Amino acid sequence: MKLRIVPITAAAALSAAVLFGGWFAYRHFGVEQPLDRVAQKVPGVESAQASMKSDQVVLTVKLNKDADLAEVYRQVKADGAQAIGSKELQLVARNSDDPALEKVWRSALFDVAEAMDHRKYTGIRDAMIKLEQATPGLTASSEMDEQNVYISLHLGDHAKYVILPRDPAKLGVWPNA
Repeated sequence: MKLRIVPITAAAALSAAVLFGGWFAYRHFGVEQPLDRVAQKVPGVESAQASMKSDQVVLTVKLNKDADLAEVYRQVKADGAQAIGSKELQLVARNSDDPALEKVWRSALFDVAEAMDHRKYTGIRDAMIKLEQATPGLTASSEMDEQNVYISLHLGDHAKYVILPRDPAKLGVWPNA
């Protein structure tokens, strides 16, 4: 029996194209695009872009100044549950690049990290109160649920949003801080 290389190679290439094309189509049309639409309907979200990794869905959002970060997370998780499935939702809020606001956040980072490390979450609230008292015009808020701690800083027309996971194993270096 003589094997023909060209038809076998063509069949393998076609099978691979269908398999990987189907996977990418599922990712885009079944997860990322529906989650983008869900997130953009949430009050406070200006734009959203989802991307899928092996065990999680990363949703990068741009929030307006009046957004409630914790509510955005809850609503996206609830309304996008079908698209997210069994994967973990990681919300990343894009922030304005205001040097003054970054300086304010860096001044509180030690207190926040210490409170997270010792699981004394009232230390975060105290750090936010201290920041408001030390910085004229700053509005700082913190909120917590069973998965994350949400911190919002507003200074003038600029805002910074930080989501810190409460799971100590995931704490490590904060990618969005």
